[in-house]
Amino acid sequence: MAASRIVIENCAIATVDAHDTEYASGHVVVADNRIESVGAGPAPAGLERVVRRIDGTGHLITPGLVNTHHHFYQWITRGLATDHNLFDWLVALYPIWARIDEPMVRAAARGSLAMMARGGVTTAMDHHYVYPRGTGDLSGAIIGAAAETGVRFTLARGSMDRGISDGGLPPDFAVESLDGALAATEATIDRHHDTAFDAMTQIAVAPCSPFSVSTELLVEGAELARRKGVRLHTHGSETMEEEQFCKELFGMGPTDYFESTGWLGSDVWMAHCVHMNDSDIAAFARTGTGVAHCPSSNARLAAGIARVSDMLAAGVPVGLGVDGTASNESGELHTELRNALLINRLGARSESALNARQALRLGTYGGAQVLGRADQIGSIEAGKLADLVLWKLDTLAHASIADPVVALVLGAAAPVTLSLVNGVSVVEDNRLTMVDEDAIARETQSEARRLARIAAEGRSG
Repeated sequence: MAASRIVIENCAIATVDAHDTEYASGHVVVADNRIESVGAGPAPAGLERVVRRIDGTGHLITPGLVNTHHHFYQWITRGLATDHNLFDWLVALYPIWARIDEPMVRAAARGSLAMMARGGVTTAMDHHYVYPRGTGDLSGAIIGAAAETGVRFTLARGSMDRGISDGGLPPDFAVESLDGALAATEATIDRHHDTAFDAMTQIAVAPCSPFSVSTELLVEGAELARRKGVRLHTHGSETMEEEQFCKELFGMGPTDYFESTGWLGSDVWMAHCVHMNDSDIAAFARTGTGVAHCPSSNARLAAGIARVSDMLAAGVPVGLGVDGTASNESGELHTELRNALLINRLGARSESALNARQALRLGTYGGAQVLGRADQIGSIEAGKLADLVLWKLDTLAHASIADPVVALVLGAAAPVTLSLVNGVSVVEDNRLTMVDEDAIARETQSEARRLARIAAEGRSG
């Protein structure tokens, strides 16, 4: 059967391809779930089976945003521990997070996904690592929520096996055994990981962090991931305290420790990477290890300024991450485009650290790189999957900004007129099409209150 086509015309286009090709007024043609053509001026004449034709006057079309680090469950613990550094924040919140159950996780995932999708995210990921005993199918609940929302999704199936009694931070009843974590992760891969070009669900192996997992879990987790052909994800070099922890416990810094456990490579990406020296950056570049840069969360937790421009100059793949909404209450990725640019200009390279187009690349193609999907998504090119966002830039907030890419990155959050994932509309006129966002808001509020009540009862008991 001939392909059904969607034609978008008369809009500015930022392709984010290898040459950063842009068109002041151009067209994109979508055929089923693929980009068929992109170029200047109107779409080619004589196209068959055009089911929808969109006049994009006053708009910018970009690749969909790609989120490379998040913790969905935190949607129902926003606004807590607002004046803490990372370790104190974790100590304050782990006893609450340890009380989550399947309905809470489902509601939090729906809230997190809805907020991101409405703001232009077409590929999301969740690093979920809190699996209290007897609380249901948490991974299945998260994956189901992503399918309902319509976004492309990677679940980084996390784990922790180092509780308080073993020198870690989480409560003992919130961690898994080594064998239990590995078995559950493998079962999740076998059940949910899709290797197809247009896969909507993929799984990564993701022990939480050096201070919450054993060396054995890192080593055997890496072996599991490579045996199964999936990617690896964890937190790395987020704070000075983490570096001190690694040196005291392992006799080396985080990057050297990760390399000793098999956790550097082109199939690995790490969140944060704030405290990286020259040799750390060189090791990431040499091995192709990726970074999920989370500027808002890094600032919220006073972690520091990551050396993003130095990483990019060295050839390190870098994408953007929202991070959990207990350390980034906005919960959407557009903020990270702007904050990545602004915060990095406070560092050593000043005004040359990042520009608007580099920030957009971090949030699109860079994210696709670190998720291992740069051949399929992240730029507007013929043959790639039709994950696209049409941003409205002709309102009061943006109309007088001369450069549409600058308007998107540095201006207020732009309304999303249309967001396509796999060629299917998930946002129309700034409203989600697949789910009821008002119902999700009510559900998340209810589950947040239930969690707060259960956690309070646990403390008093």
